Amino acid sequence: MFFSEVKKRDGKIADFDPNRIRNAVHKAFLAVELKNGEKAESIKSEVVRLLKEKFKEKTPSVEDIQDIVVEVLKRKGYEKVAQAYQDYRKKKEELRTLRKKLGIEPKLTVNALEVLKARYLLRDEKENIIETPMLLFERVAKAVAEVDKTFGDISEESEKIFYEMMAKLEFLPNTPTLFNAGTDMGQLSACFVLPVEDSLDGILTAVKNMALIEQTGGGVGFNFSRLRPRGDIVRSTKGVASGPVSFMRIFDTATEVIKAGGKRRGAMMGILRVDHPDVLEFITTKQNPTFLSNFNVSVAVTDEFIQAVEADEKYWLINPRNKEKVKQLKAREVWNLMARSAWASGDPGVIFIDEINRHNPTPKVGTIESTNPCGEQPLLPYESCNLGSINLSRMVEDGKIAWKKLRETVGNAVHFLDNVVDANVYPLKEIAEITRANRKIGLGVMGFADMLIMLGVPYDSEEALELGEQVMKFIEEEAHKKSREIAEKRGSFPNFEKSIWKDKYVAFRNATVTTVAPTGTISIIAGCSSGIEPLFAVSFMRNVLGGARLFETNALFEETAKARGFYNVKLLEEIANTGSVSKIEGVPDDVIRLFVTALEIDPVWHIKMQAAFQKSTDNAVSKTVNLPNEAKVEDVREIYDLAWRLKCKGVTVFRYGSKPEQVLYIGEIKTEEGKFVSAQSEYAGGCPTTNCPFPG
Repeated sequence: MFFSEVKKRDGKIADFDPNRIRNAVHKAFLAVELKNGEKAESIKSEVVRLLKEKFKEKTPSVEDIQDIVVEVLKRKGYEKVAQAYQDYRKKKEELRTLRKKLGIEPKLTVNALEVLKARYLLRDEKENIIETPMLLFERVAKAVAEVDKTFGDISEESEKIFYEMMAKLEFLPNTPTLFNAGTDMGQLSACFVLPVEDSLDGILTAVKNMALIEQTGGGVGFNFSRLRPRGDIVRSTKGVASGPVSFMRIFDTATEVIKAGGKRRGAMMGILRVDHPDVLEFITTKQNPTFLSNFNVSVAVTDEFIQAVEADEKYWLINPRNKEKVKQLKAREVWNLMARSAWASGDPGVIFIDEINRHNPTPKVGTIESTNPCGEQPLLPYESCNLGSINLSRMVEDGKIAWKKLRETVGNAVHFLDNVVDANVYPLKEIAEITRANRKIGLGVMGFADMLIMLGVPYDSEEALELGEQVMKFIEEEAHKKSREIAEKRGSFPNFEKSIWKDKYVAFRNATVTTVAPTGTISIIAGCSSGIEPLFAVSFMRNVLGGARLFETNALFEETAKARGFYNVKLLEEIANTGSVSKIEGVPDDVIRLFVTALEIDPVWHIKMQAAFQKSTDNAVSKTVNLPNEAKVEDVREIYDLAWRLKCKGVTVFRYGSKPEQVLYIGEIKTEEGKFVSAQSEYAGGCPTTNCPFPG
């Protein structure tokens, strides 16, 4: 029969499958109306009838079929669905055109393209987009490769390598590099730490410097432990101090009015030592969800405190102004208060400050007091660091890890990030000085959950832990090797002789080389899972920028379902009710086991995975321990204890529903037909709250 075939876009003839029409229309109905998916069958039948009428003598093209779908939807009164179908079609065409121009397969998703347009692509004075994703990658590659000329190398070769690994979505740098490389702004780092001195001048200087950094797209961490406690004397005014928490409000308000880089909200980390007299107020300060909304807060916990917890003893609070012992508290009660507060609101996190300083690469230069907003980058006062992540889902070939490809990507990524240190336009001279003196970079990963799925390994398994440890060990060894290689030609970082590396290596370019960061928007661009997080949902509704919605399904699950013969859109719709495949009839047990989601995983596995990666990470590992709503305070306490025992540098928990504003909602979009999991456009996994900065 003439109508058993269809002409594809490349001119090839393929078998005609009417179910593809039904599936596409079903998704469009769900995205627009959140119901009426069953109408897709009647739409399909009408489209097939019209195709038979119109194409008696020739084979229809894909475009012919799609034109008729739009025609039928409009004729039946589904104008909005027709428009959504047409819009999606145009976006897919835009992606195909982009792939042809690139000459490679970037595999950008529709949502990735929307995020790029909204946040990353350059605009003119009238806010018109004047850049394509291809030009963005070219701009960044050129600006970063230009540094090679300083050292007598040919930059064009590096430019090509940098461009290809970004365009192929194998590696992406942190967001400020994508925003600002090759522009007048020129600030390329995501992570900063600023000191806060115990004087009005010192506090306001920190606020001003924070504003300058946030304006360029960076996030800032502070330790407020130097500030005298509430009620302490202020000799200059013969008054009393209001304490660190009250001064944090100034930073929070300033951040509220600065839209970071004009493109994303500012983000801060506020840290207070566990032995500061105001620690109890600090621990509970985020119980009010509107208070300090631009801050993540963490308590800096010491070895001495943990020992007091384990021995059920008291410990001393110390006034930072004069180092006098002020009061004793029961350590276990304070530890339990942290757990209760984190259970209730997701804050505070815990920073194991002594564990961090045990791994401080430059102890003779200074003591680490704070981290960046997500906790994965411990830094000295005024220090900054630039980050980048390798997409592990692109490092699997024929069901195996492509070690050679991974080695090459690691080497190229270290070269890229080291160049950024020199290409960077720093917002303050103090930042420029110490950053160039230590040359810290942070190479990490994203797409780890995808890699496990491609290898057939469930996330919550011993095999996954072993793989995580093996992969990160390989990355760190290769990254250190590349840093030594660069140092032999270009020189070690200036503080090398004051570092822990001087007795281990002859030369070393960077005081730190590896960091596992959360990767929000860059994982959306790369089309992979976030950082080392598990999948947050298999099928869900994506609230894309501009108010529209996309019905989205994990590409690996869709591929598996089609290969195993159990794929249909009704199944995907059912999965989208909870995001999980665990109780869906028709999904094989081994597939259910493989596509486990964050809230289904026992919290212990989250911490074990964080610890597995921490073993081979110079800096720290960002990982959110996701807890279901019914989790108990005792569960949080157990997570804290385990994180300490496994030598994590910090820990963050988030119990679903503990904050009024989230970027992930399970079953919150209710319709006549049921309910759906809903995710915001830039959520890729991890901490599902609005004040997680996602420095990726």
